[in-house]
Amino acid sequence: MNFTYPKNERLKSKTTITLLFSEGKSVSKYPLRLVYAPAEENSPEKIKIGVSVSKKYFKKAVDRNYFKRVLRETYRLNKHLLLDNISQPYSLMFFYQTKDRLSYDEINTKTIQLFEKFLQQVNKTPDSENKTEL
Repeated sequence: MNFTYPKNERLKSKTTITLLFSEGKSVSKYPLRLVYAPAEENSPEKIKIGVSVSKKYFKKAVDRNYFKRVLRETYRLNKHLLLDNISQPYSLMFFYQTKDRLSYDEINTKTIQLFEKFLQQVNKTPDSENKTEL
């Protein structure tokens, strides 16, 4: 398994980020949130991900940078959950949305739960939604 976070997996395109916020869907597992949208089919990477921590909750850049590093690390170690279970490429934005200072282990656990929730939402078939409504 390749546990890296290379430059080509980083979400940097302003147009893609704008598309994520206008047309993307969201999954949350407190205090984390994942906004996603399908990427172009001819994209060489299956996942492009960006990380964000709100200035509203952490005024000092040192604190924001710490949590961004933690989010990138938890993604790096758990991205195999996503890569093994998605069929098309996605653009993702990963947020830390609380002023609570959680430990690395708590964030890692929440990241795994968030990725599982994301996979359930993405891999839903229209037939399974109709069956649950009956």
